[in-house]
Amino acid sequence: MQLRRLVNSETLRNSLTLVQLLDYLGRKSLEGKTEGLKEYTIGVEAFGRKSTFDPKTDTIVRVQIHRLRQKLKEYYQQEGMHDPVLVDIPRGSYHPTFRPKVVDVTQQQEINPDEVHAGIDLISKVRNLFSSLRSNPSEIDQSPTSAQDQATRPLAVPTEVALILFALAAGYFAGNYQATSAIAGDAPAGSTSHFARKPKDPVKILWASFLGNDTAPIIAYPNAVFLLDDSNDLFRFRQGASDNRGARVDPDLARKFAANPVEVGNAGQLYYEDGYTGTGELESVAMLTTLFAQMGLKPTIKTSRNITPQDLQQHTVILLGSPFQNIAVSQLLATGDFTFRNPDSRREQWRAQIVNAHPSRNEDQTYHTERDPETQVLKRDYSLISIQPGVVEGHNIVVIGGLDTKGTEGATQFATSRSGVETLSAALTSAGFSVADGKNGAKSGTPWFQALVLVHLEKGDQVLSSELRAVHPFPDKK
Repeated sequence: MQLRRLVNSETLRNSLTLVQLLDYLGRKSLEGKTEGLKEYTIGVEAFGRKSTFDPKTDTIVRVQIHRLRQKLKEYYQQEGMHDPVLVDIPRGSYHPTFRPKVVDVTQQQEINPDEVHAGIDLISKVRNLFSSLRSNPSEIDQSPTSAQDQATRPLAVPTEVALILFALAAGYFAGNYQATSAIAGDAPAGSTSHFARKPKDPVKILWASFLGNDTAPIIAYPNAVFLLDDSNDLFRFRQGASDNRGARVDPDLARKFAANPVEVGNAGQLYYEDGYTGTGELESVAMLTTLFAQMGLKPTIKTSRNITPQDLQQHTVILLGSPFQNIAVSQLLATGDFTFRNPDSRREQWRAQIVNAHPSRNEDQTYHTERDPETQVLKRDYSLISIQPGVVEGHNIVVIGGLDTKGTEGATQFATSRSGVETLSAALTSAGFSVADGKNGAKSGTPWFQALVLVHLEKGDQVLSSELRAVHPFPDKK
């Protein structure tokens, strides 16, 4: 039951890898198979690594265990502070522990006397069950033993049984306490709109200010254009007129605008292909749709090339990816202090930059993807979160784009996590923004700003963490 609370929590909502790891460790613990919880075994069984997996060179298990410990700590400091059972993974071990959590009864809400009597009755039943187990040791262990073993072995109720019994009793009170408390952001029974009650979750508060009264926001992911040859090789087509997917490409047009005109000229017949997008953008779509579903919204998901003027007039639109991959971002991103720039129009491959036109103290003028100097593996990426007014009053445009696809994922994770939003909200307050009274010219109460986010990567494709580096307001649009 406690594991189910954890994997369904908002703290772990966007961490699918950690949910997978916690579920695996929890099952092994409950099955009593913790002796086999070694780094190699976890890598193969939990993360699907091949039998040749070498923990010395592949650190995925240590990295994800470290992240899981941090998330468990964050969970119990916030939404799980009243949970009756504490789940932990002690340092130096991969074995999860389950232990009763000491609850400060002075901080509990007033409890109905009927609930107290029912709880006492349940505890009485637990006590009777303990007594039954003590008087009937055969119910504890049916394995054959010698008379000497039976005479010398201390009688004890198994730890797992004691824990479960305690959790049942404590869970009764916790369940009733949580049932009578408001869940952050949830609407009352029978309500279908997230506007029926003002949300208490800071993530939902901030996103509600971005979305206004739009119950069907649009999420647009990038689908950059490539040229596909008969060998299924792709050539980047960065500019120039394009046709529908699968249509033949005029050879002269291909050589004129393709990133590699010589190779394109030798490739034979080419076809337009715009069916690819980055893995980070796909992860971002999943995070946003999960959040919006919890808010009672029904978002529409589109490719960036299918965004219409009607979409912009009738909805708030969330654009994912950089302007190099998402054509809608290149057309709609408002001019602010932070801009995307690619010094080489024909080449991309992690050369692009985010430029800061007005760097404050401790801010740089340019930010770029950082790689390991020896292996060239991606280590850090930078992303931009842009909240800007839309084409009509009452609807906004949100841009979440990294220099790399994993930068987009890390920024979305930051913008949909409690810790990230609390950090961002504090920075907005320090910068003079107020969601409640709509400062900075936002009559709907939306703060219009750009936030620069640093994303830490492992193995080039795993988002470890994200941190806010700067927040700049957009020019006042009054």
